[in-house]
Amino acid sequence: MIFGAILAGGTGSRMGNYTLPKQFLPLGDMPIIIHVVEKFLVHPKIDCVVIGVNPEWHQYMLDLIEKYFPNQSNLLLVDGGTDRNSTIDHIICEIRKHSQNDDDIIVTHDAVRPFVTVKMISDNITLAKKYGICDTVIPATDTIVYSENHMYITDIPIRKNVYQGQTPQSFQIKLFEDVYHAMTKEELDTVTDACKMFMLKGHQVYLAEGHVSNIKITYADDYKSAQIMLGSMNGEKMS
Repeated sequence: MIFGAILAGGTGSRMGNYTLPKQFLPLGDMPIIIHVVEKFLVHPKIDCVVIGVNPEWHQYMLDLIEKYFPNQSNLLLVDGGTDRNSTIDHIICEIRKHSQNDDDIIVTHDAVRPFVTVKMISDNITLAKKYGICDTVIPATDTIVYSENHMYITDIPIRKNVYQGQTPQSFQIKLFEDVYHAMTKEELDTVTDACKMFMLKGHQVYLAEGHVSNIKITYADDYKSAQIMLGSMNGEKMS
């Protein structure tokens, strides 16, 4: 089976003066997270979608599900963990209640990337089935400057070899379980990205093609950009 996993455990502290976590802010006529969930629910290869949400916002998310996706049997809600990887682990624990197949695939995606496409999801599924792990990326267009001490440049990588990470990130579920539970507490405390966790344990992470439109709404300016993008897309559909 193929499971979509929507990671919605954040509280949006970097967004500024908003009373709701960023994933619940309106984008057009729906909250941001509903745009994301909808993309996964309509994908022909996704069998089930599981949302990992901050426990304090569990009931709020449940109310949204009942409003926008009533009687949707292939949509599950679980409490997220304390960080990204533990939220994925919570989601997989829920998945294991429904399927014990070690070949199952999980396609994880940020709840605040509403412009993910069918192609991105499909490419992730194909690569995860073939290689076990993949990460969605786009080529870096700016020169990347690296500083170990945040005071002066310690390296400038060759730009053609540098990519910007996005999501989805997709894995064979059994592989994630094996790697996650092999991590030490110290490693888990320092690794915020699931693909970095795989790399630490010696696995190759394959690249899926992303797109510049697949933005993550992190700051207030991102939110404004997303509103403009949605308006432009709606305008194209109307014309």
